Amino acid sequence: MTDGVSRRQFEIEQFRNSDVPISGTAMGKLAGVSRQVVVQDIALLRTAGYNIISTPRGYMLSDHSGVTRIIKTYHSLEDTAKELEIIVDNGGAIVDVRVNHRVYGKMTAPLNIKNRKDIKNFIKDIETGKSSPLMNITSGYHFHQISADDEKTLDEIEEALKEEGFLTEILPYEEGMW
Repeated sequence: MTDGVSRRQFEIEQFRNSDVPISGTAMGKLAGVSRQVVVQDIALLRTAGYNIISTPRGYMLSDHSGVTRIIKTYHSLEDTAKELEIIVDNGGAIVDVRVNHRVYGKMTAPLNIKNRKDIKNFIKDIETGKSSPLMNITSGYHFHQISADDEKTLDEIEEALKEEGFLTEILPYEEGMW
C-alpha cells in the first residue's frame, strides 16, 4: 500500500476493528510499511482529529466520549493494584499517570487501564521488572487523569479513594499544572 491516504484509512479501520492496542510494528506489517512510517501516519491522523492514544502495548483509537479529571494520590507500591481497582470498579478508567519531579520536571505516561484484566497486565509488567512505576521517583505521590461517563461517577471514584486514604490534596502550586 503505497498511497498514504489509502494507507491511513486502512490503519483507521484496523484500529476501529480492534479491541486491543496494535503496535507500530504490527500495523506496519499489515500495511506493508515500516514502523517509522506508521508513527508518522499516527501523527498525521492525530492532526486530522483522530483520537489515537499510545499505550505500553501499542496504539488504540479512543472512543471514550465521557469526562476526565486529574486527581492526586499517594500510596505504597503494594497498594497500586488496589488504587486502580477502586477506579475501574467504580466505573472509571485510568488514562495516564503523571508526576512532577523537582529535578526532572513533569512526566506523563499513558496507561489506558479500563478493567481488571488491564490492571493484572500492568501489575505483571511491574512485578517482572519490565517497568517501574513513575510514583517511585516522587515517594509515592502521583497524579492520574481518570475518565468516566459523567461527573457523578468521577465524584464517587474520588470519594472511594478518599475513604481508602489514597486521595491527597492538590497543592496550590499544582493547580492548573496539568
